[in-house]
Amino acid sequence: MAAMTTVPSYAPSLWVRVCHALPRLDLTMQMRDNAFVPDSWEYQQTLLVLSSLSAIALVVSLLVVLSFLIHYCCCHRGDRGEGSEEEEEDEDGSTGHGYSGKKGRGICCVTWVAVASVTLCCVAIGIGFYGNSEANDGMYQLTSSLLTANYTLASIDLLISDTIAGLQLSISGPLTTMEELFTGSKPFLVSTRNCRRLSDNVINLLSSISLAQFSVDAGLGNDSSVSGASIIPLTPVPPSVAPTVVPTSSLMPNPFSPGWAANTLMVNEDYRWLSYVMLLLLDLIVCLFILLGLAKQARWLLILMTVLAWMALFLSWGSLGLETASVVALSDFCTDPNAFVLNSTNFNTRTSSDVLDYYLTCSRRMNSPFQQVLTQSQRALSNIHSHLSSLDRNALPQFPKAEKSLREVQQMLNSTEGNFHQLVALLNCRGLNKDYIDSLKGLCYDGMEGLLYLSLYSFLSALAFTAILCSLPGAWRSFPRTPNVSSNGNPGYESLPLTDRQSPPPSYSPSMLTGYGGSQSHPNPAHSRNLYSR
Repeated sequence: MAAMTTVPSYAPSLWVRVCHALPRLDLTMQMRDNAFVPDSWEYQQTLLVLSSLSAIALVVSLLVVLSFLIHYCCCHRGDRGEGSEEEEEDEDGSTGHGYSGKKGRGICCVTWVAVASVTLCCVAIGIGFYGNSEANDGMYQLTSSLLTANYTLASIDLLISDTIAGLQLSISGPLTTMEELFTGSKPFLVSTRNCRRLSDNVINLLSSISLAQFSVDAGLGNDSSVSGASIIPLTPVPPSVAPTVVPTSSLMPNPFSPGWAANTLMVNEDYRWLSYVMLLLLDLIVCLFILLGLAKQARWLLILMTVLAWMALFLSWGSLGLETASVVALSDFCTDPNAFVLNSTNFNTRTSSDVLDYYLTCSRRMNSPFQQVLTQSQRALSNIHSHLSSLDRNALPQFPKAEKSLREVQQMLNSTEGNFHQLVALLNCRGLNKDYIDSLKGLCYDGMEGLLYLSLYSFLSALAFTAILCSLPGAWRSFPRTPNVSSNGNPGYESLPLTDRQSPPPSYSPSMLTGYGGSQSHPNPAHSRNLYSR
């Protein structure tokens, strides 16, 4: 017994449900519904309120950094007035580097806080790279699914246009010639006219299939030849070779085109991915050079990195606001995507919500909305085949000149039946529904996970840069001052500790040298014995 193929399904993840359950407030601090309505001003207000939380956090960070700067600038100025006694105590208790006294322990603590903050920033950067990669993978899966769906729709358009064009060609050419030849035989003439009527029937039925209007603004009208010509530019090719044809008439095609959406998303995703990579590299450079400045005790390097740290702090809180709004909006969409797609689709006169619902859900209990059209078309093609077989048996012996036209109609009918069978397979909901489910999984699973990791990165990096800006002034005070330089260019010894000073060479006055020479010319044996006895 053959195994039954299961229809892929989609269910919101845990993080989607958690983010969707967050309370929503508008600018008047009133609770609002969390339904995804991006065009509504009330819904946009809720996203603005959520984004403003990062602005509040930025103000708090600035106040914290300002309070630390005031503490170091004002409070430690009084300590400098008392400096001599405390420095003596610190020097007495130190062991070479001045980190054992009260002041030394404080400087060491501040330095380690700066190092720990930089380490936290590096961890946040690693999380950011992972989140950026996950978000990019989700968008890649989304765009690939949209391109595959666009390829399917383009194939349907092409099959319909080829079938219509072939039937019109048979009506205007061979069938007209056969009618002229069978003018003297009424039964054969009736069969030929029935073939013409049934062909017109199939053309009208295929023109009523509304999926041919989803991917391009073709607008199938009464003139079937015009409609067929308008669909020809969307000849399907493998998505990896040529993704889609981008409409140039307007920024947003009407009706909606999956290929246009895929191209737009790919361009925007490239800019988003590159922006985050540059932001992550900026944070990494700032963190590494801050560590280098602390290790080398380079004041100019720390000044430059402090300026960049301020910029990174603003960018971190700003990106967190955008990510928060994106996460909440995406969770609202992923909770019930079918409802949003059905409500936001602009249906034309030949498209109904039943058709779209059939492809979005692909339930076994639902019948294809094209079932009746396809059945009638198949029946009409079968009747055409029966009439042509009858004419082949009975009319050709009497009208041999009609053989060429009859063979052309039969060949066109075989080609039409082949296209029709492919059309029936493509109109089944399984293929397009699989593309739809894959796009939702890429957006709502990988894309949502990537945004959450990017939000965590922005939050941790903002905290790390806040701690860095608070601890750098204290670490700055631990750097040794530049030694004094005398007028002749040699370093002075006033600022160096006694243990680091070198003893000067001995100097002798002329009288000492004379006395020393006289004592050597008249040696005193007793004095020599005393010197050696010591």
